[in-house]
Amino acid sequence: MVVNYIFASHIGKRRLVNEDSANVFNLEDGLLSIVCDGLGGNRAGDVASKTAVEAIHKFFMENPQLDHLNRINNALIEAHSTLLRMGSESAHYKGMATTAVVVFIAGNTVYWGHIGDSRIYLLIDGELSQVTKDHSLVQKMVDNGLITSKQAEKHPHRNIIVKALGEDKDCEPDCDYFYVHDDQQFKLFLCTDGVCGVLNAKEIKNVLSQGDNLEQISQSFFDIVEEYGAPDNFSYVIINNI
Repeated sequence: MVVNYIFASHIGKRRLVNEDSANVFNLEDGLLSIVCDGLGGNRAGDVASKTAVEAIHKFFMENPQLDHLNRINNALIEAHSTLLRMGSESAHYKGMATTAVVVFIAGNTVYWGHIGDSRIYLLIDGELSQVTKDHSLVQKMVDNGLITSKQAEKHPHRNIIVKALGEDKDCEPDCDYFYVHDDQQFKLFLCTDGVCGVLNAKEIKNVLSQGDNLEQISQSFFDIVEEYGAPDNFSYVIINNI
């Protein structure tokens, strides 16, 4: 399967530092995409997100023998360990943490992993689905029937996450995979909460449905998030098949 992609990371209108990181790597056996959001309430969020992207990429490069799902899971655990080690060696980095979403496309299979509240969306056959499930306080409240998904979108505690790379001793990312048929046109959208915390699912679907020109779609995401005030850093990767 042949794919196109574009990625971008923006500081937004209210932040002094961009604590997001996003990148895409063409490897010999597939396409690796990573988006991370350094936690602003912790120290060195920008270092945390950049370090996580680098550690995940490095692990993938050095461990091609692993099956891809374990590769993602272990790469996230390695990034987690790297952040903890840096925090133990320097007071400046102690407590730094980041979210992460990872997608690896090999043939017709999409492997993914995530921790935190950055998200992966899939647009296929005209329908948008959220692949990941937030590791957040409000998601737990939704799961327990305390609030609705609609209420969660505007809840005052929606930015509190319960899992992140570098934050706790244990790292338990969610990982899975799905297949895409050759005749199915799709788009994958990886993003930080600077996007999905500003735009709802319908708005994300509308932008992704604007055609196949990824530069135009990327510009549309930038324009609408900025129009809504861009209160946070916002980063994303957009992938479609040809």
